[in-house]
Amino acid sequence: MFNLRASLELSVLHMPETCTWNLSLKSTLQDLPLYNCQIELTQQAKEVALTFEKNPMLPGVILTRQGKFVGMISRRLFFEKVNCRYGLEMFFKRPIEVLYQFSKKDILLLQSSKLIVEAAQESLDRSAELVYDPIVVQTEDQTYRLLDVHLLMVAQSRIHQITNKLLQKETKSQLIQTEKMASLGRIVAEVAHEIRNPLNYIWGNLNFMLSYFDNLLELMSAYEEELPEQSPRITHIKEEIEFDLLKEELLATLEGMRFGGEQLLKIANGLLNFSHMDETKPVKKDIHECVNSTLLILKNRFKDGIEVVKNYGELPLVSCYSGQLSQVFLNLLVNALDSLTEYAADREIETQCPPWQPKIEITTKVLQAEERNWAAICIADNGPGISPEIQERIFDTFFTTKPAGKGTGMGLAICNQIVTEKHGGKLNVRSQPGQNTEFEILLPLA
Repeated sequence: MFNLRASLELSVLHMPETCTWNLSLKSTLQDLPLYNCQIELTQQAKEVALTFEKNPMLPGVILTRQGKFVGMISRRLFFEKVNCRYGLEMFFKRPIEVLYQFSKKDILLLQSSKLIVEAAQESLDRSAELVYDPIVVQTEDQTYRLLDVHLLMVAQSRIHQITNKLLQKETKSQLIQTEKMASLGRIVAEVAHEIRNPLNYIWGNLNFMLSYFDNLLELMSAYEEELPEQSPRITHIKEEIEFDLLKEELLATLEGMRFGGEQLLKIANGLLNFSHMDETKPVKKDIHECVNSTLLILKNRFKDGIEVVKNYGELPLVSCYSGQLSQVFLNLLVNALDSLTEYAADREIETQCPPWQPKIEITTKVLQAEERNWAAICIADNGPGISPEIQERIFDTFFTTKPAGKGTGMGLAICNQIVTEKHGGKLNVRSQPGQNTEFEILLPLA
């Protein structure tokens, strides 16, 4: 190192002292310590040497002409040229511009808004000769700084550690969620079977009772035709029990029991369809049946005046994991219901709101896109909509807009994983803030 004692006033504004940075996956170069050391091309090379001696961590200097950026020379290149044979005689007492023009190299110039991860990759893509040279960073105010590649790689390493921790946390959460849903599926299946077994017995006997009742009515009609003059005792009993009304009410009671039995069977079958969470192989299923089963499970939630409109098109059977798809439908419908319920409550507080009917619309059709056919299932609501900023992050793991304790940030992330990874499909969101939100599920058709 040169032992120079010449005085030199340079601006070294942002010298890094520690490596305690708060980094995230979205961190950019402006989040890192940057060097601001600029020198005019007319300055002698010995003054650059003095600057490097005073600042042993300085990776290079920015060269300017009348204050305007021209280029950069690294510490490595400077001392390589100065220490070569005749280097002192050739460069040391001449303007730094001479050395710069003689040994001019390509520089890597990046915007300060560049992600650290991307910048690290671009830095490593340079030639072996330049891979450790500092990077020139252009800031938002159009000034230039230097970034030490060592600091960039340390930052990249820390982000890599953060990524690994997030992946481990995400994997663990998804495993827990999957196991919960699988356990729930097994419990639901057991409950559905327990309901369906006695229900089948009741249902079968109800049909017999209706048939027997019709036979009895037919027999009594025959008696009345054959014996038109009834005894006073029979006439008294018929009046006492209100026989004509009894016939109507008994028939209505049996029909009501049959209707109730049908609804219970639908719920039990819906629970069985929903319970197939741990399927290992895809099975061809009726998508409409999966949606209807999910709607049955949520039937109690639709009592708040929320209208459901079904626009079902003609869909072929789709090869899918029906239980997992039902989980997707359940998540999307619950989110829509929560959004509409909260929106309705907010509108009640406001005094001047036009009439509004909360509505969820489910549309299915075959869609042609990207040279293939898809089964498209759209679940839309006329709630408050979603802002563009939230739409960009809506499928990110652990991202939620719900208060603590009410949302885990896993629901839509798992939905996206089920649709894209398990089924090779797509999950899209379209929303107009203040008007509506639509989630579109695309499942590939064979």
